[in-house]
Amino acid sequence: MRIVSWNVNGLRAAMQKGFEDWMAEETADVICLQETKLQADQIPASLNPPPGGESHWCHAEKKGYSGVAMLVKGARPRSVQVGLGQRRYDEEGRVLVADYGRFLLVNGYFPSGSAGPERVEYKLDFYRDLTAWLAERRQEGRGLIVVGDLNTAREEIDLARPAANRDTSGFMPIEREALERLLDVGFVDTFRLFEPEGGHYSWWSQRGGSRERNVGWRIDYVLVSDDLRDAVRGATIHPNVLGSDHCPVSVDLAL
Repeated sequence: MRIVSWNVNGLRAAMQKGFEDWMAEETADVICLQETKLQADQIPASLNPPPGGESHWCHAEKKGYSGVAMLVKGARPRSVQVGLGQRRYDEEGRVLVADYGRFLLVNGYFPSGSAGPERVEYKLDFYRDLTAWLAERRQEGRGLIVVGDLNTAREEIDLARPAANRDTSGFMPIEREALERLLDVGFVDTFRLFEPEGGHYSWWSQRGGSRERNVGWRIDYVLVSDDLRDAVRGATIHPNVLGSDHCPVSVDLAL
């Protein structure tokens, strides 16, 4: 099974930059998108559902903001839960959960704290509450795969300029601690199973030629619960795929 995750920074904008051509060539069973920036009546007909597949959407109440989606091309989930069940997060369209029996696939668009202290607090609350929800599912014996834009670089090797960004949301100690508490539920950062070195990023500022100079951050992840670790066959970042300020990340599993 192949799962791809991509923050498209506006799906309609990405479609004008070759998204459908990329999707036609991509062999993923499931493509998880974040920051779709769509309302229900704005979903492109060609993706609702994609050819031969099915689609699932979670919208923000605010127009042109947030939102996540799952475009299923291969293995179909048994069911899909829209939202986390907490209004303060669901009104921002941040979570979809697909039940595949052996595991739950959680597609999350974690909040950014860049707008100021109140949003940092909201981000930390989201981390805390989602971590608690994930811990409950692990106690029930469910396998878990969490994908998405986590909006936090885990370690110094996960951004090009760590020293200059210690007080920047996305790399503040309190945010990194929240990410570690989530991982402590019993998750593996799949990319680090295969690549221990730095210099690999999934997001670049749109200013100053950051992408061309590879001055970026790794804030998009695929995490799997410990019971699925041995099923992971590959995990990749795809920086050559354009169309957003983020690039796709993927995992291949033998299930």
